[in-house]
Amino acid sequence: MTAMSNAPDTARDHGGSSAAVPALLVSRIAKTFGGAQALKGIDFSVAAGEVHGLLGQNGSGKSTFVKILSGFHAPDPGGSISVFGRPLDLPMRAGAFRDYQMAFVHQHLGLVPSLSVLENLRVASITERKTRIDWRAERRAAAAALERFGIDMDLSQRVSELSQTDRALLAIVRAAEDLRAAHAVSGRKGILVLDEPTPFLPREGVTRLFDLVRQVSGHGDSVIFISHDIDEVREITDRATILRDGSVSGTLETRSASHDDFIESIIGRRVARTVTQPIDLASRQIRAHVHGIAEPGLEVPELRIAEGEIVGMTGLIGSGYARVPYLLFGAEKASSGTLTLGGRDIQLATATPRQSVALEMALLPADRPKASGSMSLTLTDNMQLLELRRFMGRFGLDRKAMVERTKELAAQYEVRPNNPSLKLGALSGGNAQKVLLAKWLIRSPRLLMLDEPTQGVDVGTRQQVFDVIRKAAAGGASVICASSDFEQLADLCTRVLVFSRGRIVHELIGSDISKDSIAEACYGHSSIDAA
Repeated sequence: MTAMSNAPDTARDHGGSSAAVPALLVSRIAKTFGGAQALKGIDFSVAAGEVHGLLGQNGSGKSTFVKILSGFHAPDPGGSISVFGRPLDLPMRAGAFRDYQMAFVHQHLGLVPSLSVLENLRVASITERKTRIDWRAERRAAAAALERFGIDMDLSQRVSELSQTDRALLAIVRAAEDLRAAHAVSGRKGILVLDEPTPFLPREGVTRLFDLVRQVSGHGDSVIFISHDIDEVREITDRATILRDGSVSGTLETRSASHDDFIESIIGRRVARTVTQPIDLASRQIRAHVHGIAEPGLEVPELRIAEGEIVGMTGLIGSGYARVPYLLFGAEKASSGTLTLGGRDIQLATATPRQSVALEMALLPADRPKASGSMSLTLTDNMQLLELRRFMGRFGLDRKAMVERTKELAAQYEVRPNNPSLKLGALSGGNAQKVLLAKWLIRSPRLLMLDEPTQGVDVGTRQQVFDVIRKAAAGGASVICASSDFEQLADLCTRVLVFSRGRIVHELIGSDISKDSIAEACYGHSSIDAA
């Protein structure tokens, strides 16, 4: 394996020169829950000014470590953590991480949607005041913070009205400003921990977030970047520590490690990529026929999808492909177009999600927390939401039967942990996605539409999700997969449609589909008129 180390590297910074004191030094940190060890005495270090990745499959111990670092969990006795040479007082009291110049941005960002950009950005200053709030001074400070990072936002706008990208940027600016304020008092640099900040961002949003991360590390602070996305880790980090089954499997020098090196370190072996076998379209019945979509920025004159076919849709940011599933499902209002499904014509201008469900259509949106499932409801409630009539008895819902059915399905879809009473938000991204796929697939949809189906899913679970989708197609479903992940499309799809400026400009079929050929078509090396 390339550039792999199993010991904490305290003698080097990320550029390879000597460094006096690491930003973070972790030694023999363990955590036991009941009889199970979530962390088995891990050791690693983060250099000053370094962007350091932390990867691992679901259940590898990443979340447990972050909760120890933030004071949410107490580690087992015997370990130690130091920040720029200062030992942490373990177990830490809640909020004590701020005393060590650490700041955290979690996947769901910790913003208050009903408050303004100004109020969210300056919440620490506002809540600490014992006198009347000087709103002019707070506004000046907030504007200066955004200007420092080259970000343009309306300070009076509610956070609920911001794009997902702007929310993520706001959360990171707030954390970086906390480090800056602490540095002004103590003279010490800090550590910014980003826990899965990118799964629900478009590619353009990820690029903007990475620009911000580079600015933070450029100021001398260290960044710990926790992610499932190997390509993102390779792009933004200097080194990356890999956790496997609660232990450190090694630390990789990002610039010299390949994608396969990362996969082998994460799961302990090389993964043979599986590719969906092409199908003979001539022998298949056309299941869905789309024609006449003419919306601002999007035109689809005609599109046919056969039973058992997995059709990928992709393109660059703003190309329009991601809107197609939502228009067909009635989740986005259309002004024109017709979908013929099972011999029935559906006018998209009057289509609704309720009607689409009744017609055996399914849509799994990319935004899992907001549009796909309810994080505050249990696995049972999420999985059986569309099946409630089946469990209705003389005295109301048969909750026992619902739980039993959920447990059966969770075992079938390899959901871990298989606990129907858990809230969906307690699961990892990959396991939550399997729950939501099960919700739709138990209805045997005729048309299954997926938007970024493996977003935020680890490399091991990704193949399981692919297998579930392939099984649905083998059962006769027609599948649309809208994705910006070219490798995913190459592995999963039997046909790929490339969009540009709202139109289908290229079609790839069978052996012509590859990650490189999709990228080439997207970036305009060749184009054809296709319906």
